[in-house]
Amino acid sequence: MNVRKCHDHAIRAVVLAGCTALVLSLTGTGAQAEPRDAARQTLGAGDGWGAYGTGTTGGAQADAEHVYTVTTWEQFRAALKNGGSAPKIIKVKGMIDAVSEGCDAFAAEGYDFQKYLAAYDPAVWGHDKPVSGEQEELRAASAAGQDKAIKASVPANTTIIGVGKNSGILGGSLQIKGVDNVIVRNLTIEAPVDCFPQWDPTDDNKTGAWNSEYDGVVVYGSTHVWIDHNTLTDGRHPDSSLPSYFGKVFQRHDGLLDVVRGSNYVTVSWNFFNDHDKTMLIGNSDSATADDTGKLKVTLHHNRFEGIVERAPRVRFGQVDSYNNHFVVTKGQKWGYVYGIGKESRLVAEHNAFTLAQGISPAKILKKWNEAPVTANGNVVNGKAVDLIAVHNAEIPGETLQSGAGWTPALRAGVDPAKAVPGIVGARAGAGRVC
Repeated sequence: MNVRKCHDHAIRAVVLAGCTALVLSLTGTGAQAEPRDAARQTLGAGDGWGAYGTGTTGGAQADAEHVYTVTTWEQFRAALKNGGSAPKIIKVKGMIDAVSEGCDAFAAEGYDFQKYLAAYDPAVWGHDKPVSGEQEELRAASAAGQDKAIKASVPANTTIIGVGKNSGILGGSLQIKGVDNVIVRNLTIEAPVDCFPQWDPTDDNKTGAWNSEYDGVVVYGSTHVWIDHNTLTDGRHPDSSLPSYFGKVFQRHDGLLDVVRGSNYVTVSWNFFNDHDKTMLIGNSDSATADDTGKLKVTLHHNRFEGIVERAPRVRFGQVDSYNNHFVVTKGQKWGYVYGIGKESRLVAEHNAFTLAQGISPAKILKKWNEAPVTANGNVVNGKAVDLIAVHNAEIPGETLQSGAGWTPALRAGVDPAKAVPGIVGARAGAGRVC
């Protein structure tokens, strides 16, 4: 009993210390802590790549006319449009549903999934050509209807924040596209479900695969973005509940958070990524050299990843700093890897904690897709220091990794000892825990 009480007291102390430091950073050292509006909080100086240059302030300077509280998806999208790029704050109250009427509301007249299956059964269609014809055209029209309904375009100079502990977005996709200066905080974001996945008979070495669209949050060609204290999850629709057709899982999810196409200066902090397969891309194509070279500078710190299969993140091109995150792989879960080392990536992964179930090798934490150097210092696995590159190269010699990403991160808000990370992150990461 005494041990448990001490542990609980320590966790509470961690939370209080973190909140106190946050308040002091806003009021100035030595200032008395005062009540504050979290919706007007800005990213602290030096807190990751999002703090570079002009920093990230979102809608902190919004006047009263541009502060909204919304309780429905329709109100949310209307608030995003109001006022153009003038600073705005949108407070999401409760769980708002982008697909409240269900998938059938998007279906084009004449689309019938059973007819779709019958038309493109490999025994009938084969694996040599993409699907085409009436039912595929109707599927595409249905998908276009969903696309229009569930995507929400976020303008520049915007803060989106959940109210209290149980607010967020179900089935919607936040599109932070071609803008600067956006903050997304304190939301539970349940990954969009693709109502109309496409069968591609030529995929997966001509064995076929179901391909889906829609990410929970997309940062596309945008700069100065802060994603903080959110919970991103498959929620009510885990992959374990998905059926199979033509011998392949009927995949209905894409990513949780993708940073792509020339995006730059992004900080992802204190989030909980939970129960998802293809979690996060930083750079979405090897062919995006023109867009991505010299960009995709992203910091990830103090995030918790649990029940994640892969891409936490998969990196191309970018200088990505991942520190003080906690990755949990539980017994029996599907798991591929944590960090994907992709084309021209320069990943620094330091002072992270990994909790792996018995029998899972830390050699799989890193996955090599392309020849690119990586820095991986000061990490712990199940509480013990492990050289992730050395163990990877020893156990998977066919994917030998180079050590040394060639740059040293300078924008860090403070680095905690890796052994302390599970307790610190467990106490503070995720929606409902903004101090």
